[in-house]
Amino acid sequence: MAKILVVDDERSILETLEMFLSEKGHQVFKADTGAKGFALFCANKPEIVILDIRLPDCNGLDILDRILSREYLTKVIMITAFQDMETTIQAMKRGASDYIHKPLDADAVEKAITRALRILEADRETPVPEDRINTPDPEVIIGRSDQMRKIFKMIGLLCQNRATVLIQGETGTGKELIARVIHRNSTYDQEPFVVMDCSAVVDSLLGSELFGHEKGAFTGAIETKKGKIELAGNGTLFLEENGELP
Repeated sequence: MAKILVVDDERSILETLEMFLSEKGHQVFKADTGAKGFALFCANKPEIVILDIRLPDCNGLDILDRILSREYLTKVIMITAFQDMETTIQAMKRGASDYIHKPLDADAVEKAITRALRILEADRETPVPEDRINTPDPEVIIGRSDQMRKIFKMIGLLCQNRATVLIQGETGTGKELIARVIHRNSTYDQEPFVVMDCSAVVDSLLGSELFGHEKGAFTGAIETKKGKIELAGNGTLFLEENGELP
């Protein structure tokens, strides 16, 4: 199982999470201040950090930044009693893997940890060493500029949600690549990723391509065919060149 650090100034939360996570087989460390928490993080290098936004000695977001600046494979799950949109977005933009509101729900905590561990496992299996900079993986985005970092953060935010996303850009700038990376880092990455080139579909067959058809539904329908939406199922449907649709 995993090493998990819990940083919160509420003793009841520390004790509850310690008991719950220990029963799941995890090794748990706990701290009631940001300073103690960061010291425990550096000493033990946990895979998961559960971090409160409001701490008595500092802002949890500052600790988030310090943790993610270290070259460790660590995922940070933020928790807070204050449900404001700005803080949530800031936490996700700054690299948090998840964001849970108090009072904590045990199922929500367990699901967040499971997702984070799955992503960590994928990170371990698919590292991107420096010598691959000139021969990138087809589904690895290479970039160090501020603009690319903003895109990475946006992808990280999108990966936590089921959402319809519009990706804009000139031909060849990597719109499908962005879509594939969002899918691969999502909680439904084991589901299908289906591509439909809208510019290659005849208008009269658009409904059939999207929704499928039964055998004999129209002239030439010699067999039942599943549509792209059904094929994608709980995964991702990427509509390439959707501006070409009538």
